[in-house]
Amino acid sequence: MTTERRMPATTADERTMLEGWLEFHRQTLAWKCEGLSDEQLRSPAVEPSDLSLLGLVRHMADVERSWFRRVLTNEDVAPLYWSDEDVDGEFHLTEADTYEEAYAAWQAEIGTARSNAARFGLDDISEGKHRRSGERFNLRWIYTHMIEEYARHNGHADLIRERIDGSTGD
Repeated sequence: MTTERRMPATTADERTMLEGWLEFHRQTLAWKCEGLSDEQLRSPAVEPSDLSLLGLVRHMADVERSWFRRVLTNEDVAPLYWSDEDVDGEFHLTEADTYEEAYAAWQAEIGTARSNAARFGLDDISEGKHRRSGERFNLRWIYTHMIEEYARHNGHADLIRERIDGSTGD
C-alpha cells in the first residue's frame, strides 16, 4: 500500500480548502505508518510514554468518531478504544492489537465523518454538544480543530517514525 498525499488546491474555496487540508493530514498519518510491522507500530515513542503510531491511529479513529458523530450529528456512540476508566485506552496496547483492525476502524470513521459533514454547511451548528464543555460548534470550527489535531499528532508521528527506522519527511 502506498499512500498518495494530495496538497489542497491553492485557489480553492473555503470548504474545499478545509476539506483538502483535513484529507492531506489524514493521508500523512497513514503514510507515516506504511511499511511497518505491528510490533514497530506498537513501539512507544520514548519511555515512559505510551505514545505510538498504532496508538495515534486508534486515537484519531476516536477523535473522528467524537467530533463527526457525537458532536456534529448527536449520534449516541460509545468510544472505540478509551473509557471513563481508561481515558488513554487508545494508547494502552496489547500484542493482540493490530494495525489492520485499527486502520479499518479509522477509515470507517473517516467515511462516516465525510458523509455526516456533507449534510452541513460551514456555518451550521452541531446537533450535539461536546461531552465535557456542553458547547455546540459550527462545522468550520470542527474542520479547523481536526486539521490542528492531525497536524499536532503528525508531528509526533514523524518523530516516532524517525526513531523506528530513520525515515523522515513532512
